[in-house]
Amino acid sequence: MAGAASALFLLDIKGRVLVWRDYRGDVTAAQAERFFAKLIEKEGDSESNDPVVYDNGVTYMFVQHSNVYLMIASRQNCNAASLLFFLHRVIDVFKHYFEVLEEESLRDNFVVVYELLDEMMDFGYPQYTEARILSEFIKTDAYRMEVTQRPPMAVTNAVSWRSEGLQFKKNEVFLDVVESVNILVNSNGQIVRSDVVGALKMRTYLSGMPECKLGLNDRVLLEAQGRATKGKAIDLEDIKFHQCVRLARFENDRTISFIPPDGAFDLMTYRLSTQVKPLIWVEAQIERHSRSRVEMLVKARSQFKERSTATNVEIELPVPTDASNPTVRTSLGSAAYAPEKDALVWKIKSFPGNKEYMLRAEFHLPSITAEEATPERKAPIRVKFEIPYFTVSGIQVRYLKVIEKSGYQALPWVRYITMAGEYELRLM
Repeated sequence: MAGAASALFLLDIKGRVLVWRDYRGDVTAAQAERFFAKLIEKEGDSESNDPVVYDNGVTYMFVQHSNVYLMIASRQNCNAASLLFFLHRVIDVFKHYFEVLEEESLRDNFVVVYELLDEMMDFGYPQYTEARILSEFIKTDAYRMEVTQRPPMAVTNAVSWRSEGLQFKKNEVFLDVVESVNILVNSNGQIVRSDVVGALKMRTYLSGMPECKLGLNDRVLLEAQGRATKGKAIDLEDIKFHQCVRLARFENDRTISFIPPDGAFDLMTYRLSTQVKPLIWVEAQIERHSRSRVEMLVKARSQFKERSTATNVEIELPVPTDASNPTVRTSLGSAAYAPEKDALVWKIKSFPGNKEYMLRAEFHLPSITAEEATPERKAPIRVKFEIPYFTVSGIQVRYLKVIEKSGYQALPWVRYITMAGEYELRLM
């Protein structure tokens, strides 16, 4: 981080200071008043959503949660994004301790709040932000704090995200490779925008302090090893790792090596900006008969191989706002009119690959319309789905090894899931 925080303030909805912690001695409590005055000035501006305010040599970074403002003030040239991320971690920790973060819970737990702020930041630099680690030496019970007499495990251990001494009867690792497909198709059937956002989501139940190694069909790694890459390797883009991954090791030989946190976490996220063929294609033909009736013919086609099956498919079809009395027939699944969405929702539990299904619907419109009717909004068709055992990118886990000094055998479980993200097709 380029610079450090000077102080952290917790304010109520009217800008009054509930708690503040001074870290560097170069700001005063009056800075909170200046911040709130600038915030009120900003409310009328087009940039009122900007979470950073600058005034008279002090930068204010803030987030609002419920009826509380969390604000960091700094006189240094600091990394605003990093400190805003820290504020969100503070919110997560407070919610872990108090269940609900609001003015009342802060007033009831002043002592614990100060203790947490002391542990989470030192001289303006973020320290421990993992709630599970903080819980080992800052404990609450009905608004009371108990501090353990032994030194916290995280302090005696270089791995701040994992406690020592964990024991499980059954040592297991679950890895889900989850890809979300974002796609926008215009009214001419052309793909305007498409990308894939992926995440390697892990849940670990491992004893001791295990070392994990993960291998993917990464093109750079396979070519470095002299392996054939034709059709079996992928180019990973925009990779982001959890803090447990040894980045130097990855940059050196593309090995993903790490000591995992306990429980659930995202090991890695990535993005592929390559053109994606729509996995489920939807066409809609709309016919108006005079002004009293609308007919809709919809075709939905799966454009993936037969061996895969999409589940929980949901196709949201926009209908006129004044439509009523729908009559619907489908070749598969069921459809229901959702007037609150001005849409017809077609649900298909199981949609095999390389198949096409149809929906016919008829709506009645009011026979009398306003002379100056507002232009009909052209909402897109929205599609939701999940395809298990399938990835768009072709990413594959080649191996997942768990090594621990006690020598136990761990069971790794790997699943692949593709789902719809922002998946929209404009009406033709």
